[in-house]
Amino acid sequence: CAVKAAHVLSEIAKNEEMKKPCIEADLVLTLIPLLESTDQEMLLHAGRAIGRICYDNRGLQEELVKVGVIPSLVRILTDYAESEPLVHVALLALYNLADLDSAKKALSMTKVAEQLVKQLRRAESHERLEIVFEVLQALAENDALKVQLVDAGVPEVLSEILLRLQGSSQAEDTCIVKAASDLIVSLLLGGKKGNITGHIHKESTSRTIVLILARHENSQGKDSLNSEFASFVSIIVFLPSLTCLVLPLSSDGNCLRMFQLGVVHQLLDLLEKHVQSGDTSVQQAALSALQNLAVPVVSKVQMLEEGVAERIEALLRSESPPVQFKLLGTLRMLADGQADAAEILGQDPLLLNRLVQWCSASDHSGICGEANRLLASILHHNRSQEVVKAIQAAQGVKHLVSMTTSEHAAMQNEALNALAIASAIDLETLEESFKESQLVQSLHKLLRDDNTSPEVKYNSMGLLCRLLNSGDLRQEIEEDKIKDTLEQLCSHSNANVVKEAITTLQVLRGKT
Repeated sequence: CAVKAAHVLSEIAKNEEMKKPCIEADLVLTLIPLLESTDQEMLLHAGRAIGRICYDNRGLQEELVKVGVIPSLVRILTDYAESEPLVHVALLALYNLADLDSAKKALSMTKVAEQLVKQLRRAESHERLEIVFEVLQALAENDALKVQLVDAGVPEVLSEILLRLQGSSQAEDTCIVKAASDLIVSLLLGGKKGNITGHIHKESTSRTIVLILARHENSQGKDSLNSEFASFVSIIVFLPSLTCLVLPLSSDGNCLRMFQLGVVHQLLDLLEKHVQSGDTSVQQAALSALQNLAVPVVSKVQMLEEGVAERIEALLRSESPPVQFKLLGTLRMLADGQADAAEILGQDPLLLNRLVQWCSASDHSGICGEANRLLASILHHNRSQEVVKAIQAAQGVKHLVSMTTSEHAAMQNEALNALAIASAIDLETLEESFKESQLVQSLHKLLRDDNTSPEVKYNSMGLLCRLLNSGDLRQEIEEDKIKDTLEQLCSHSNANVVKEAITTLQVLRGKT
């Protein structure tokens, strides 16, 4: 009798005009306990009735969550995973509720992720895949659920679907591939609350990408990494996903695994292809991925050995400012802490000439700043006189002197440290440029300015000590009466500044 009543209600609720009387009669609360039944027919009719009555009624949906409908729906998915009608009802209900924060919170306390993975694997129709995708996309907006979905293997299952549908020209398959790609990006990157890969999620994210790439390689062979499908997946999925991966890549060998799978050169292949076609969005995505892959030391070494620096330099022909900006950042990451990389980059005339051009790009301040930072990084990490001479010949020194007066303290310090190291390597080569660009006067201004940060003052004096090894520059320092300023700094509030001022005065007086 109860089953028949639930069936009748589910049919009545199809009529829009009958929903209101059902609501007024509190039939929803009467139907909720029926979801605990073990009678599949009862579950089917009760679920349909509740879903139809509550459809598009946020207040009632909130009430459903409050009275505990979420665990009942997950139980149906768990206990009756093979029943297509019941699974359909449960998925539709989750689809309608998943946008509610209260529903997401309730779902985060269940094992819904595992059940959705099962349904993804079982799904044979496009309709079923689409509804599961919709539920997953909504749940991926919640940080706790996102981690659960990744840990449950959702991205790997989605990659299997992508592989299964590769090469299909059917419109429905194309829609599924696009939806699966978007979903992987949502899971591996941040949702509404931003990137959550920082602490909990980064390891599983990097492992997931490696597993997906490895699966693709194993199923199609290495040559297929250059196929249209691989290009598509890289553009839509892996490139955005890789931008969030930094140091944790190297902790479990995932970074080296990516090199072994040919990911870096695949990214470069795509980059070169799209430089020619002018697709700047792909260029920026590839460069973001490469920039972050260049952070771990193990990556820098591998990139140098495989000629990645030269391939990136070849892309300098791009005239897209956003791409140029990313390109400069990628090369700077590669040079950071690597004397070999700095030496390679610092002896490339084409690169140095472009850098000097970009250092003067007043219409693109971001490119100008990044070009200066790369030039400073090359000098800072270099140990070769040849590089110092090459940068001097390219007229790059004057830009680094200008950088010491940047409005950003970080850039000032980078320039000061780079010039100090270059002066220690080959001051004779730099001497004329320093005089022409009035470096001594710039340093004195920094030391006198009360707004100059203690660290900048400290590094300015460190550079002054190097300059005192030149007779001409020593004369300029003495004529500019920097000694008086140094004496004043001996009573500065910062202990490091005081210590460096005393040291610089001793060098100036010839006592060390």
